[in-house]
Amino acid sequence: GDDMTISGLTTWLVAAVIHCPYCGPRPELEFAYAGQAHVARPADPSATTPDQWTEFLYLRDNTRGIHAERWRHVRGCARFFNALRDTTTDQFLATYRAGEPMPVLQVGQKP
Repeated sequence: GDDMTISGLTTWLVAAVIHCPYCGPRPELEFAYAGQAHVARPADPSATTPDQWTEFLYLRDNTRGIHAERWRHVRGCARFFNALRDTTTDQFLATYRAGEPMPVLQVGQKP
């Protein structure tokens, strides 16, 4: 079965589930984190200063709470998508296709 006995205790090994907006709910092991979502490339790269390039390439928010992230379904459809995840609970609150606007969460909304 799906259970293991360790020192007389029974535990179940259950992977977290992420909802791929293209394929539906799948085990977390099929996905890879791909960074912060909605990071805009400089409009005029030739006029961008080294400090602006540094900010674009390396500096990201380190939000405690709800954070917009980019994920890739590497062991599935291989597509990128975005997710809103609460970094304090590791809970996915919403997922949405790349290119779609970030959803607005209602106060108290459950995933």
